[in-house]
Parts: sequence; structure tokens; C-alpha cells
Amino acid sequence: MASEGGTNAAATAASATSEGKNRSRKGKPWDEDDPGSSNLLKAEKFEPASNEGALLETTSFSTTFAKDREESLLEAWPVVKGALKEHGVSCKLSVSEGSMTVSTTRKTRDPYIVVKARDLTRLLSRSVPVHQAIKILNDDMTCDIIKIGDLVRNRKRFSERRDRLLGPNMSTLKALENLTGCYILVQGNTVAAMGSLDGRGLKQLRKIAEDCMNNIKGPLDHIQELKKEREPAKTPALANESWGRILPKENIKLKKPYTPFPSPQQPSKTDLELENGKYSLSDKKKSTKKLQEKPDKQSKKVDGNKRKREAASIPPKESIAGSSESAMATSGDSKVADMVAMPSKKKAKKE
Repeated sequence: MASEGGTNAAATAASATSEGKNRSRKGKPWDEDDPGSSNLLKAEKFEPASNEGALLETTSFSTTFAKDREESLLEAWPVVKGALKEHGVSCKLSVSEGSMTVSTTRKTRDPYIVVKARDLTRLLSRSVPVHQAIKILNDDMTCDIIKIGDLVRNRKRFSERRDRLLGPNMSTLKALENLTGCYILVQGNTVAAMGSLDGRGLKQLRKIAEDCMNNIKGPLDHIQELKKEREPAKTPALANESWGRILPKENIKLKKPYTPFPSPQQPSKTDLELENGKYSLSDKKKSTKKLQEKPDKQSKKVDGNKRKREAASIPPKESIAGSSESAMATSGDSKVADMVAMPSKKKAKKE
């Protein structure tokens, strides 16, 4: 029975992946989006006793870095050198060439640790802090570097969409870190992420970043979906089960079947008028409407002109300032009359 169950699971996984581009690739347990599938991939801690002999060949990787990263790398390099020395990996920092090189030695026991060291140099070149980048050397950690610079050509549009991932005061980035369980750093044209070995959080984060840069779906919509997915995880009975029957399904628009023949032509306005019998009466209706609307327009215009004439004949209201001005005018007139009367009085006295 156990063998039958295993064959059925392998068949379903193979059928799911065969629909993609690479049909010859066999299905893996971590290809499924089911939350319960994350438990199928577990990290086993490497013990030096399992590989007592030295490696036959030396493997080395080199990573370039920008010039503005020289000072920070020189300060952090002793910490990096000490962390890699514990695993038997040698490292070299070349400031003149602008590169970091890691290689295996005769003390190296874990054959995969050199790949982890390469990922460490890649994270350091993308401004990830040293105390965070060193965690990649653990067996239960992995990383993913998402290149977003080539997805958008317009630089202004690129910066606007990259700001959507950050959000105001880095709020969107913090929400994504809490929901996916990954460390995220947006720097330049790349998004550096570190997460657990199951890769489910990194897979979600890559989809969120690509959808945001391609303007398919914003990060806030993905955050709402991730919140809905976290609700079934709170109950212990549903922690390791499929959540497909619980989560709401989106309405998928079905495409119309392809036909080589063109769609039928839609009737025009004249065709509809001919069907209703209104095509011949259209000219008469227009003339009658004009005759009916003409007296209404004339009456409105006459009323408006009448109101303007009436408004001009209405006397303005007298204010307090106007009464004081009139009083000043009367007093001024009386003074002028007195000044005119003064010479006549002088002539009368002389006579």
C-alpha cells in the first residue's frame, strides 16, 4: 500500500510539471504550492565524521563588488574570514580587482559549503549586513537574488514600482518579511532574500516582486492573500493538510474557443432605424423638434433681458457711509455760500 501511495504521488507531481516548458523533468515534492509540502524537504546537519578524507579537487568562486562597498567590506572581512575558517574554506579580498574569492582547502569536509560561501559573497556585494549574511552558512538557510532591473525599461517607472515594494516608511517590506518569514533587502536593480530551506517563502517573494515590477498585481494584494492563508495554519489540525478546499478560489475567465472565421458584423445605427421604421421619419422629427424648441428659447432670452433692465432701474440701498458723505457735502456748500456773501456785506458797510 505504501508503494502504491508513493507511485501515485510521483505520478501527480510528474503530470503537474509536464504541462510546463520542460516536459522531461520529473516532479519534485517542493514544486507544489501546498503548505503541507514544506515538511517534505528537511535539512540534515552535516557532520565532519561522514567525510573524513579531504576533497580531491579545489573549487573556487569569485564575486565582484562595487567601489562604494570597499570600506564596509574591509571592516567586515575579519568576521567573514573567521566564519569561513571554521568550515575549512579560504577567502581572499582583492580591492584592486574589486572581487571576493572563496575556495576549498584540504581541511574542507563539507563539499557543499563552498556554494554556501559563494552565496555569502553574493549577499555581501549587495549590501547585506555581515551578521545577517553569515547565517547563510547554516544548513537550514538558503537565499535568492531576484534581478528586477531588466523587467522595466523606463527608469522613472522602474523607481516608482520599486517604491511599491518598500512602501511608506518601509511598511510594505516589513509586512512581507513577517508573512513570508524571509529577510528582504531591496538594493539597486536586485532584491536579496534569505529564507528557510523549504523555499516556500522565497518562491512567494519572487512572484510578488516580479508581479509588482510587471504591473500585474501589487504587493498589497499579495499581502491580503497571504493573510488569508495564515488563518488555517493557526489550527493544529490543518497545519499539515492541504488548504485548497478552504481558501477562496478566484474567478477564472475562460477563453473563447478559437475559430478561423471572423465574428459576425454588428448592425449599424441606420440598420436599426430601418428595422424599427424610423429611418424615413427622422427628418420630420428633427424639424418638429426645432419648431417646438424655438419659442422656449425665445421666451428664456426675453425673460433674461427683462431682468437685466429691471435690475438697472432699481435704486441702490443707502448705507451709513453714504449718509455721512451727504452730511459732509451739505456742510461744505454752506461754507462756500458764506464766503460768497462776505464781500457783499463789506460793501454795504462802506456805503
